[in-house]
Amino acid sequence: MKATAMAHPIQGLVKYHGMRDDIERLPYHDSISVCTAPSHTRTTVEFSMDCDDDVYVVDGEELEGRAFDRLETVVDKARGLSDAAHTVYPVRIESENSFPSNVGLGSSSSGFAAAAMALAEAAELDASLAEISTIARVGSASAARSVTGAFSQLYTGLNDEDCRSRRIPTNLHEDVKTVVALVPYHKETESAHREAADSHMFQARNAHIHGQIAEMRDALRDDDFERAFELAEHDSLSLAATTMTGPAGWVYWQPATLAVFNRVRELREEEGIPVYFSTDTGASVYVNTLEEHAEYVEEQVADCGVSTTTWGVGGPARLLEDEDDHLF
Repeated sequence: MKATAMAHPIQGLVKYHGMRDDIERLPYHDSISVCTAPSHTRTTVEFSMDCDDDVYVVDGEELEGRAFDRLETVVDKARGLSDAAHTVYPVRIESENSFPSNVGLGSSSSGFAAAAMALAEAAELDASLAEISTIARVGSASAARSVTGAFSQLYTGLNDEDCRSRRIPTNLHEDVKTVVALVPYHKETESAHREAADSHMFQARNAHIHGQIAEMRDALRDDDFERAFELAEHDSLSLAATTMTGPAGWVYWQPATLAVFNRVRELREEEGIPVYFSTDTGASVYVNTLEEHAEYVEEQVADCGVSTTTWGVGGPARLLEDEDDHLF
């Protein structure tokens, strides 16, 4: 059976850092994000007796090594939940991103989310989005939130009943715009997560993160843009501090990253524009503002010498029913 799905990548608002379980990818604490659109990943899955082995292709390149293994864990989880006889056959998965990958824009979140959604359909699982989020999670914890879409929270836990993603009700999706400042710089998120607990700042981050989660949920429920994205800006700084003080001393930010930070603060402090920066584990910057200011903010950010584009808020992962949507 063949199925195709699409998912949007996430921007972390209160980000998780470090995992208590590397296999099931169970994070130490909750996390909240927002999906960005129209950026997306489209993925086609087919279990077929005509294949000799599982084959995974992303943006035209066949996966191997660690990238193959991560996707295989998602496939294995979907197979384990399915009663469909055809899931014993090898599977072919092909995926395409509409945006640059591995530069801090959440491609792993949309990639594993789209794969989990298509796998659930191809494996004939009768599963809710929250349940599918637990399949995506074993590829990337961020992917769980990409499955449920828009503003979502991944709850910490030691099992699939607890550690799953759910939407947070808010109307902010109607007016939020994100100017993406692309700063190409290769990142290694997995390594940073593995050594997170070795930072002397890790326990300090854990001590305040639960309050951050509560504040963010409340701001979103109140449709309070400035409070929500001020929190996201501060959380980005907290995450970077923990990352940079780990054993490897990971420093993702580049001069262009800092230039965008400074321009955002000038716009906010000198011109009174509601605008805030945010980064995940990468050098690229999310510049969050309201629709009425988006065009001007993008012009100002582009003046920092970076490529820019403006995105809105994306919904949950979804199946694509038209046969023309299949990648093979």
